[in-house]
Amino acid sequence: MVAHDLLSGERPVELLQELVRFDTSNPPGNEAPCIDFLEDLLRSGGFQTERAAQDPNRPNLVARLPGAGRSPALLFCGHVDVVPADSASWEHAPFAGEIAEGCVWGRGTLDMKGGVAMMASAALRAARRGVVPDGDLVLAFVADEESGGACGARFLVERRPDLLAGVRYAIGEFGGFPFRARGRAFAMIQVAEKAPLAVDVVVRGPSGHGSRPLRGGAMAKLGRILARLDALPLPVHITPVTRRMVEEMAAGLPRASGLALRQVLRPSLTDRVLAAMGEAGQTLAPLFRHTVSPTIVRGGSRLNVVPDEVHLFLDARLLPGYAPSDLLEELGPILRADGEAAITAEAPPAHDPDLALFPLLGRLLVERAPDARPVPFLLPASTDGRHLAKLGIQTYGFTPMDLPPDTSFFSAIHAANERVPARSIEFGTDVLFDLVSQYAAPKS
Repeated sequence: MVAHDLLSGERPVELLQELVRFDTSNPPGNEAPCIDFLEDLLRSGGFQTERAAQDPNRPNLVARLPGAGRSPALLFCGHVDVVPADSASWEHAPFAGEIAEGCVWGRGTLDMKGGVAMMASAALRAARRGVVPDGDLVLAFVADEESGGACGARFLVERRPDLLAGVRYAIGEFGGFPFRARGRAFAMIQVAEKAPLAVDVVVRGPSGHGSRPLRGGAMAKLGRILARLDALPLPVHITPVTRRMVEEMAAGLPRASGLALRQVLRPSLTDRVLAAMGEAGQTLAPLFRHTVSPTIVRGGSRLNVVPDEVHLFLDARLLPGYAPSDLLEELGPILRADGEAAITAEAPPAHDPDLALFPLLGRLLVERAPDARPVPFLLPASTDGRHLAKLGIQTYGFTPMDLPPDTSFFSAIHAANERVPARSIEFGTDVLFDLVSQYAAPKS
């Protein structure tokens, strides 16, 4: 049974602690116990729920709060799986949900059980207070985001789109937290994301006995490719989303600082400006080019046999508005004649973002954090939003948190000692409740 004090939606921190205590490390996931708990909570709070699963141990939960029918449905979408955690590297056990130093510690507190706790609490609060949003509020708590969503959001979109009927806008990860650059706090609201691609680079050369070293073989070619990947960044591209982000940030800075920041939009100066920005520039750097990271090498079968073929796998992230063929063309000068690249897993096509809900999200943040200037943001990674886009749903990364200045969100997720200030969870729940209360059909 669910503790009664969670049903009011007024105790999101305690709810987060409960969620962290479910070990949903993916692999294998095993999200069912956590979903059971959330379903019991929402049903006890008056929601009608339905489960949909490709794997019984990895179900997805969808609940709906009826609205006035004057606007499209609004979706709160969050995943309950987390990446694994090595407890030996943690100051507090990663699945204990302990509170220390004012923070909730544990795997998933940022990515993204903290967001799920805020979403569920805001929805329960709205139901308890009799709030009737302009459109239905739909909650989808899903499995398997950390491994691509085949059992989670992708399954819902492909096999049970009826559960998301009427949804036009979605709230998901990540955004609504402060990003500090040039002495100013900006509230980054994600409106688009880079598309993930898998690239297989095949490197070939002569084989032979290990006792007779071969010069210029597959391994040597692989070494040259890796050295060039490390030394030669791909070309700079200025996408519409990133241009608007920079312009909005520049408008919130003193004139001289704003002019200096705008120089990042000149491809010949982009890297120089980013380098001058320090850690903030490192965070923004992936927004200006396609990226490729070598992550896996496979080749060779025996210690005494020189392999004639080696495979290098690249984790690639494609900017919106570009095709996989564009990336392969840019890899040409790096691979040269040493390797051949092929796309082995393609992402769904990117769509121009619909920013119609952005003004409301920005206003709600400013009302509770007046010093933050909302700006649209391109996420350098990928989320379940790419699956929802297949249904014409625009996802906004919006899990609001008033994180302290010394907290770097992106360096904390997936890391040891992941934690979130308790006050930030309460802050985000308040903002999401405001969103449910004030949601109305935006003008495109």
